[in-house]
Amino acid sequence: WRCGSSCRRAPPLRSPGPGPRRAPPAPRSAMCHFPQRNSVQSFPNLCSISWRFYHTSTAHMCSCSKTVSDEKYQDPFQLGRKDLKNLYEDIKKELLVSTAELREMCEYYFDGKGKAFRPMIVVLMARACNIHHSNSREVQASQRSVAIIAEMIHTASLVHDDVIDDANSRRGKMTVNQIWGERKAVLAGDFILSAASLALARIGNTTIISVLTQVIEDLVRGEFLQLGSKENENERFAHYLEKTFKKTASLIANSCKAVSILGCPDPKVHEIAYQYGKNVGIAFQLIDDVLDFTSCADHLGKPAAADLKLGLATGPVLFACRQFPEMNAMIMRRFSKPGDVERARKYVLQSDGVQQTTYLAQRYCHQATREISKLRPSPEREALIQLTEMVLVRDK
Repeated sequence: WRCGSSCRRAPPLRSPGPGPRRAPPAPRSAMCHFPQRNSVQSFPNLCSISWRFYHTSTAHMCSCSKTVSDEKYQDPFQLGRKDLKNLYEDIKKELLVSTAELREMCEYYFDGKGKAFRPMIVVLMARACNIHHSNSREVQASQRSVAIIAEMIHTASLVHDDVIDDANSRRGKMTVNQIWGERKAVLAGDFILSAASLALARIGNTTIISVLTQVIEDLVRGEFLQLGSKENENERFAHYLEKTFKKTASLIANSCKAVSILGCPDPKVHEIAYQYGKNVGIAFQLIDDVLDFTSCADHLGKPAAADLKLGLATGPVLFACRQFPEMNAMIMRRFSKPGDVERARKYVLQSDGVQQTTYLAQRYCHQATREISKLRPSPEREALIQLTEMVLVRDK
């Protein structure tokens, strides 16, 4: 990846011996497919795959940087910049309200300082599907609306999550709930969702409405999954992966699917877009869970070890538990006893939990690359491939 990998917390993986890196095919059992309405793929037993990655040697792990093409490197942010111009100004137009305080709360995170990661994926997927179907390089107005709606749903979920978690910082500044209080923050999140729903209705396509409202249902179900836990280790990992899909990957997967529907009538293309978004989304969250242990609070823009403090057992913890079984009791009591958080963090850093979670993210990125490579070659397709590498090497 051209931006360099000095920021990467885990070393890049290479095939042993000389020669270029190759990404071996991921075994079919290695990837899990989550339930989705009207999805082509079923939901195999997650318990059978939960710990396969733990015993996989590093020599067989993939690195995705040159999996598909030797074409000129395509910077996703450069390619998507044209279609994302004035993104936040357009979002603020959707949030016009007469109450000054509510408007200020709703616009608080739409300050233009975010990475716009989700809208960028959406517009790149829109162009890639349009080129695949009709060789059109233009993003339709309705497809750009999906990108706007995706960012609004995502931001509303952040506002609500901060209330549930009693978080005090987000993106390097105080959270909405800390400034205005929990009650008003909940209402602000609700208002952003309602504005996104109105924008969705204006697209005027019932299929798109169905696809994107699935995201809101998944967000709620994912939050409920996060509030629960499983005693059995295999069930626990399956529970974690399903929660990860619903809370993070569903938005990306369904937004990609929505723009593919608007740009191409082929159901196979819709499934490619959905599977790409699903796999990238899961990998994104896995790396996020790694960074909770490896990146400092100032760099992340939120407190480090925040997941442990919330009682959450993420990928690094679940892998570490295999080496330190005494963590089981801490997981079941959600790290609630004095000293649990510090001890659990120490165990994770002493184990290979961070490394194994990174390997798992690499597998999902490799699968995303395999999916998107089924589309006709285009700069946007290559940028989406590069994006999988960016997900793996990000440091915040």
